[in-house]
Amino acid sequence: MSKQSIFLSHDDDGHSMRIEAGKVEELTSQDARTPADALTLDCGGGLIGPADVNAHTHLYSGLAPLGMPAPEPAPENFVQILERVWWRLDRALDADSLRASARFYVAEALLAGTGALVDHHESPNLIEGSLDILADACQELGMRALLCYGATERNGGIDEARRGLAECGRFIKENQRPLVRGVVALHASFTVSDETIAEAAALCHELDTVLHIHLAEDSADVEDAKNRGYQGPLDRLEKLGALRPGTILAHGVHLSAEQVARASEHGCWIVQNPRSNRGNRVGYSRFLGYSDRVALGTDGYPSRMNDELVTLIEEATQRREKLCDVCRRPERGRELMAERFGVPLGANPGERADVAVLTCEPQAVRVRHLVINGDLAVRDGALVNANVDDIRDEAREQAAKLWERMRAL
Repeated sequence: MSKQSIFLSHDDDGHSMRIEAGKVEELTSQDARTPADALTLDCGGGLIGPADVNAHTHLYSGLAPLGMPAPEPAPENFVQILERVWWRLDRALDADSLRASARFYVAEALLAGTGALVDHHESPNLIEGSLDILADACQELGMRALLCYGATERNGGIDEARRGLAECGRFIKENQRPLVRGVVALHASFTVSDETIAEAAALCHELDTVLHIHLAEDSADVEDAKNRGYQGPLDRLEKLGALRPGTILAHGVHLSAEQVARASEHGCWIVQNPRSNRGNRVGYSRFLGYSDRVALGTDGYPSRMNDELVTLIEEATQRREKLCDVCRRPERGRELMAERFGVPLGANPGERADVAVLTCEPQAVRVRHLVINGDLAVRDGALVNANVDDIRDEAREQAAKLWERMRAL
C-alpha cells in the first residue's frame, strides 16, 4: 500500500519539506509551492527537524509516574534500588499492565517528539510473548522501535536466562512489523553467568545481530566482574565473544578512558542516561568523550529528550567537558537506529522521514506534527492512531492493580 505524500509548509525558518513514498524528497525555501496531490500541514510557528531518538529505555516502567509506591525501607544503594523497586515491579507485570504501560509510555513519547526508541525489557513472570505486546503497541501508535528481552538469572537461574534468550530469538525470527526490529539482550553482567553470556554471544552470531546490556552502571557491576577474574564487565564481554560491532552498552558510568576507547574500537555504542544516573546516584562518566559512538537515553524516565539533553549539559558544564561533544549525542542516536534498520533516518533529502515539527513555548517544547517512516503519528498536537485520553485512563486503571501486586511481593 502506497504512502500518502506529505507537504510540511513554511516553518519559521522559511523551510518546507515534501515527503514522498516515506522518504524526504526535498527541503525547500519559503517560496515553494504547495503540491496539489499532497496532505499539506501548516508549520508556521514551528521548526522542521529530525524526530528524537531515545537510545535506551524501559517501556515496562511506563506506569511508574502514576503513583508507584515508595519502597520500604528506603534503599541505601543502587542494588537495593533494583531489589526494592524495579525488580519487584517487573515481577508484578501481567499482560494487561504491560500493554497499558507500553501504550502509555509510547503515546507520551510521541507527543514529546520521540520518533524512535531502543527498549530493554524484563518481566520474569511474563517472558514468552512479552516482546509481541511491546511491538504491537509501538506499531499501532506509529513508534519506530528496537526491542529485546533482558535475559537474567536473578530469579530462576540459568533456565530463566535461556527463556529470555529464546524470547529474543523467537521475536527476531518471527517479527514482521515494519517499524520494529529485535536484538538479543542481557539484563546486566552481574546477574548472569559466563555460560549465559557465551550463549547470548552465540545467539547474536547465529542471528547476525547485536547485544543490548546494562554495563558498568554502578560500581557493583565492576566489582562482580573482578571477583569473577576479569578486569571489569567490558573485559568479561570481550573475552566471552559478546562485543560485536553495533553492540549497545547502556550507561558505561564506571568505564575508564581506556575501556571507553576499547568499546569504540569494537564498534560498540554507549548510551548515556543522565537523569537516571543522577537519580540513582551512581555517578557520572568523565570519559565518554573517548568514543564518538555515544548516544542519549532515558533509562525508563519519560521520553522527553530535551529534558535529558538539558541535564547532560548541566552535568557536562560542571565538569568542564566540551559541549560540542555532548551535544552530538542526539544525532548519534539516529545513527544507531539507522544501523539497525539499514537505512538513513531523519529530515534530510534521501532519508526515511522521521520528522518532527516543534514549537517553543515559555515552559516547554511542544510537538505540532510528527512523521515516522513517512506516516503521520502526531497531527496538530494529537495522536493520529489512538485517543490519548483513552490510553491514559487505561494506564491509571492498570497502574492501581499493578501497585497492589507489587505490595504483595
